[in-house]
Amino acid sequence: MTAAPPLDAAERPWEPSTPVRAGWVSLLAVANLAVFAAFFGPLQVLLAQQAEDLSPGSKEATLGLVTGIGAFVAMVANPVLGACSDRTRGRFGRRRPWVLTGALVSVGGLALLSGSQLVALMVLGWALVQLGANGSLAAIMAAIPDRVPRTQRGVVGGTVALAQTVGALLGVGIASVTGDWAIGYLAVAVFVVLASLPYVLGGRDEPVRHVPAFSWSGFLRGFWVSPRRHPDFAWAWVVRFLVQLGNALGLVYLYYFLQDGVGYADPEGGVFLLTVVYAVSSVLTTVTSGRLSDRLGRRKVFIVVSGVVMALAATALALAPVWPMVVAGAVVLGAGFGVFTAVDYAVMTEVLPTAEDSGRDLGVINVAASLPQVFSPVLAGALVSSGAGYPGLYLLAALATLAGALAVGRIRGVR
Repeated sequence: MTAAPPLDAAERPWEPSTPVRAGWVSLLAVANLAVFAAFFGPLQVLLAQQAEDLSPGSKEATLGLVTGIGAFVAMVANPVLGACSDRTRGRFGRRRPWVLTGALVSVGGLALLSGSQLVALMVLGWALVQLGANGSLAAIMAAIPDRVPRTQRGVVGGTVALAQTVGALLGVGIASVTGDWAIGYLAVAVFVVLASLPYVLGGRDEPVRHVPAFSWSGFLRGFWVSPRRHPDFAWAWVVRFLVQLGNALGLVYLYYFLQDGVGYADPEGGVFLLTVVYAVSSVLTTVTSGRLSDRLGRRKVFIVVSGVVMALAATALALAPVWPMVVAGAVVLGAGFGVFTAVDYAVMTEVLPTAEDSGRDLGVINVAASLPQVFSPVLAGALVSSGAGYPGLYLLAALATLAGALAVGRIRGVR
């Protein structure tokens, strides 16, 4: 695939030019805290605990079923609800209503999970959490190309990525300190409400542009973005898919990896400690790399370096699955993923075909983050159950991450 040279401002008249203020960015970041607490509190701790209680003889299979179906829901929800936000009109704008609706649906799913004593109800509850959280995420991410000029997208992307890391840390912390998965779900639900409200009440949406007449055929066709016409968009999707696949493979069985692969006596506490280490390391690189990327006007070199660093860390975990190496791996992985997420957001917003459908198109790219969640439980379960075990799992994670980092070179319209 080949692409035309980067478009200048005259050829992209939809691009915003007025810098955004720190207050608006802060509200957006706090809303992202809610989304990622809803994702990672259950994903890293609560679902694993609940699966072990409800089906102790097949905990890995139960966790894989629940997370796999939830990831499929996320894969569909993100682009569809992003497209719905593109077409929403009203006094509250087109993004904020979906942030609020998504938060409420997530809370409903968390409440259902807190009382679930059946695997089927676990599946339903987690599917609702994924539906709601992805609706919020689609609207939040679409607000960036709506409001943020290109020259600020590295630092804003870094701030949003930082909020995601902190949100994951807070979610895992809330889940860990409660000591009971039922109470943990409810505590996360309360946090989701409190963190979503500031943006819903105080954030300002960009005025709605012209929206063409609705038709089901046009709506459905819009989810296919031709790789031939938009090769940069397609390669950005591939990069995100491969790196997120590597990340998902490393995280899906982290609780059980510590319990069974490393032999760590307190896997719940271990997950929380690793999340803290990962978050601190990520914080040190996220905003700094985004700001430096804006200053240099370059994105791809940051993604290549971050991918190589993460692949090396995953390889080390495969070769030496002992607690000191796991802690060191969390430091290196956090640093690498912090760089990747900051710059990846900027790249995504720079390969969008149009502004009117930015929610839909970003949702399509976000499928690249959701789809690995569908595949990773199956791949991880097969590897862990086979002779490859956890070393094979982390070697595959390293290969996927490295391939994603190298694929960024195929994007021609971004430096």
